[in-house]
Amino acid sequence: MTPEPIITASGLTRSFDGRIALDGLNLEVQQGEVLALLGPNGAGKTTTVRLLNGVLAPDSGRATVLGLDPATHGDDVRRRTGVLTENAGLDDRLTARENLEYTARMRGYSKTEARDRVNVQLDRFGMHDQADQRTVGFSTGQRKRVALARALLHDPDILFLDEPTSGLDPSATRDVTDLIGSLAREHGRTVVLATHFLGEAGRIADRMAVLDHGRLRASGRPEELAAELWDGIPADIDLGGPPTTRVVDLVQSLHGVLHTVPRAAGLTVGVRDRATMAGVLRQLAAHNIDVFGANLRRASMEDVYFALEESFTTESVS
Repeated sequence: MTPEPIITASGLTRSFDGRIALDGLNLEVQQGEVLALLGPNGAGKTTTVRLLNGVLAPDSGRATVLGLDPATHGDDVRRRTGVLTENAGLDDRLTARENLEYTARMRGYSKTEARDRVNVQLDRFGMHDQADQRTVGFSTGQRKRVALARALLHDPDILFLDEPTSGLDPSATRDVTDLIGSLAREHGRTVVLATHFLGEAGRIADRMAVLDHGRLRASGRPEELAAELWDGIPADIDLGGPPTTRVVDLVQSLHGVLHTVPRAAGLTVGVRDRATMAGVLRQLAAHNIDVFGANLRRASMEDVYFALEESFTTESVS
């Protein structure tokens, strides 16, 4: 039996001053997955995060988060979710520790509990040495670390992250991205990652949902969307030299092989799926044909996104 999704949106719509920011969003997110919410600035990503977290109410449609309607039970939703916005929103009059302890106390923890939880997060983010410095002098990376630590203080079931790597240098981006990935893999948290940084999203996301002018235009795993966009999966087979006609004909005759192109060192083939590729390699071995290497070139999230974006542009022109 398929488990109930932890987040749903049905016909979710929101306008600002007569301009539609989100137009009939239908979406499901399963527990423990990382969903990359993608699209250019103004696509509706931040509006989606705010609606799902109960900060905004929809004009129409409905959402559920952890079985609750965020429009009517926003406080209950926010008790079980963590949010990181593009702007860290720290109180620069306070130190990093004070920012975190203040939030923990606001969430109802005792002074001792707050201190213990803050120490855990300071350790996790490598911020103990800066814990008692005022955040006014922090770099963007340090501020993001404190803000992410704050979002995790109450051990939330769901994390909503809105441009979490914006403004970070490459090293800090890698650190934050690795941490986000580990939260889902090791701790079972569900993560909704709104971003336009495709490389980082591609490293950690299980699925992608692409918004364009407030409308959901595509949703699924990158490999599923790639299969809809392109005819088969490209793969390179290293034979140590150019293939004979017999080898080309053999591979081309196999079920699931869509096309075969001879190369100087072997073959490039288009296969319907991973199982087809395994069958190709078995047949080559059965015919005593040496294979020195094989590489299934799976489309990246970035490849899929830009192909979708190109199709949106073509549709709008036509």
